[in-house]
Amino acid sequence: MTLTPIRQTLITLLSDGQFHSGEQLGEQLGISRAAVSKHMAALKELGLDLFSLTGKGYRLAVPMALYDEEKLRARVPMAPVHCFSVIGSTNQYLLERVSGLQSGESCLAECQTAGRGRRGKPWITPFGCQLILSMYWRLEQGMAAAMGLSLAVGVAVVEALESLGYPGVELKWPNDLYYQGRKLAGILVEMSGSAGASCHLVIGVGLNLAMPQRQGEKIDQAWSELRHVQPELVDRNELAACVIQRLQQAMVTFEQSGLGSFVDDWNRLDYFAGQPVKLLMGDQVIRGIARGIDDRGALRLETEEGIKFYLGGEISLRRGD
Repeated sequence: MTLTPIRQTLITLLSDGQFHSGEQLGEQLGISRAAVSKHMAALKELGLDLFSLTGKGYRLAVPMALYDEEKLRARVPMAPVHCFSVIGSTNQYLLERVSGLQSGESCLAECQTAGRGRRGKPWITPFGCQLILSMYWRLEQGMAAAMGLSLAVGVAVVEALESLGYPGVELKWPNDLYYQGRKLAGILVEMSGSAGASCHLVIGVGLNLAMPQRQGEKIDQAWSELRHVQPELVDRNELAACVIQRLQQAMVTFEQSGLGSFVDDWNRLDYFAGQPVKLLMGDQVIRGIARGIDDRGALRLETEEGIKFYLGGEISLRRGD
């Protein structure tokens, strides 16, 4: 769904979280109350947590700080930041433009219509309810050097949240952030390149902030949101700037010393540390005790046959029975 200028203006007017009558909105926009009502219905289809009350008008359930591209570019001077109201996929936007991007260049969106997670699963993205961020990086060492990158990214995002006053967020191998046993965020790293040459990396982060209940019902696993960690949400521009800066710093470190610099912090934040788990590999189920990761990013699993190591791919990690 495209966001027309009128609907964009409506969102801006409603972003303060206060009631706005249909009559007032119509006068401001030069349209009828009936037209306002139709536009509101369309905005609900984008996932806005919007409701109305007779005699008072329309309001958002939670005030919304819309992305400010100019403010973000001032806060993150290393590389350009691009902001969109509605986009198909922030990862795909960057992947289609890698030849003209500089390392650290980022893309943010209020809403995705074709967002995707690991193994091609759809990513539910209601308008303004998540941090939807993708960042480009050119890795001169090539594709082989990118092994374990999603783990380093996870550490960087958790550290950004900790610095903003959101404690208690943990990591689930290989690419999820958890809070109190529920998924808070996902990471998707996509790459392109050829053997013996530098590679193009696009790092995607989807972080739940304040999800409407009817949108959350579409998610097929236990999930959490940043509002559960701290009810008062930080301004999304501040959050985005902090995460982008941490990711840029992490990528510089990753280029210089690989995953090794992040292993201790990842193991400190490991949600499954010391717990019984099971690995799903197709029809095969492997059980053991999670013992963190090694310098390659491989999962260390204590089994009846001793410590075994498993790398990512199509492997899925679950809590043990």
